[in-house]
Amino acid sequence: MLRGRSMTVRRLKVFPIEAIVRGYVTGSAWQEYQKTQTIHGLPQAPGLAHCERLPQPIYTPSTKAELGEKDLNISPTEARAIVGEQYADRIEKLALACYKAGAAYAEERGIIIADTKFEFGLDEETDEIYLIDEVLTPDSSRFWSKADYQVGREQDSFDKQVLRNWLTANGLKGKPDVEMPPEVVEKTKGRYLEVFERLTGKTLDEALARLED
Repeated sequence: MLRGRSMTVRRLKVFPIEAIVRGYVTGSAWQEYQKTQTIHGLPQAPGLAHCERLPQPIYTPSTKAELGEKDLNISPTEARAIVGEQYADRIEKLALACYKAGAAYAEERGIIIADTKFEFGLDEETDEIYLIDEVLTPDSSRFWSKADYQVGREQDSFDKQVLRNWLTANGLKGKPDVEMPPEVVEKTKGRYLEVFERLTGKTLDEALARLED
């Protein structure tokens, strides 16, 4: 029952920020850019279109809110004040390196990673920083089809955007005890399974079967 659904872990001190990296201007970044031509307070080139690729991926952290509260977009300077001078640069470099490696891998398989968030923890005994929690999943990233990508419009995502859209359209976003209809569950599940297969070259059943070998 536990094979493929468990892991050995270690206790670390979690840095209280979401280390977000953006390669494209979309979501809350697009909303901010339209108003101020900045993203998380960082000035950007004029004339960027919706979902356009940025010249270089940028580090755009947010707060890590308590359960039930909303994360807030912050600048790298504000993140530095939260995590401390001795760790801020290391976290930013690690986040950018992880995004670039993941984005290059995905693009070869026809998937654009528009943005993603990482979390990092500190081993206080060794002063080493570790990548923790989920990494490059549909829950923590925006995945788009490279073949269907078009600048200037909202993209069809391989992530929980299906669920977000349904909640928003029905005025249910942020409300407790919401029950999803079966068709929304199946559509969300189908998108997750499709991106898994495209990124790994295996179905989920094939991947789980390999754990038995």
